[in-house]
Amino acid sequence: MSIGFGIFLMAVGAIVAWAVPALWQVDGANWALIGYILLGAGALITLIGIIMAASRGRTSQVSRSTVDPDSGTRIERTERRDDVV
Repeated sequence: MSIGFGIFLMAVGAIVAWAVPALWQVDGANWALIGYILLGAGALITLIGIIMAASRGRTSQVSRSTVDPDSGTRIERTERRDDVV
């Protein structure tokens, strides 16, 4: 979700930076600067989203459930592995 939102912010930033100043002038509003800020924020959010997605893909979790034959109780084990390539 954050990757898509970052791309959306970059698209809006590009429109604001390059199209809006030619179409609409407002005193005190620097449309190019606002657009560049949106572009930077979108790039940062996209980069963070890619890093988070890559780290999520390397984590695996294995759950095992067995019954102890002597006592008849259920034994559950959960193992989590963070494999670093």
